[in-house]
Amino acid sequence: MPHIERTIDIVWEGNVARGNGTINGRSGAFTDLPFSLPSRIAVAQGKTSPEELLAAAHAGCLTMSIAGELTGDGTPPTRLEVTCTIVMDEVEGQGHEIVASHVTVGGDEISDEIIERADTGCPFSRLLKKAGVEVTITRA
Repeated sequence: MPHIERTIDIVWEGNVARGNGTINGRSGAFTDLPFSLPSRIAVAQGKTSPEELLAAAHAGCLTMSIAGELTGDGTPPTRLEVTCTIVMDEVEGQGHEIVASHVTVGGDEISDEIIERADTGCPFSRLLKKAGVEVTITRA
């Protein structure tokens, strides 16, 4: 795989409690994606959070990895449905940390072996595990 770089730009205005920001992907895929502390720790109210974006990144990467493994085995997927929940919690002596990523995979029939290979090949799964995050993958 080639060297890959992607960039986003964030503008934040105000203090952490009452301020808000916008996220813009330089690819043009999303612009002015709003986020704030309340959207991070309470009801989202149409805004995103770093944790939601991490969940999207992990789910997207793992979905592509599963599709690649299935295709490599000669059974390309017709439909995959993946849900990811990122969990941040207070860790004693460490403050708030990402502690888990729970992924559910549905759609095409997928073997445990395919899921394991896809998880091993997914850069986001590897990154999270190296950081001590619990990564679970179950079938819907």
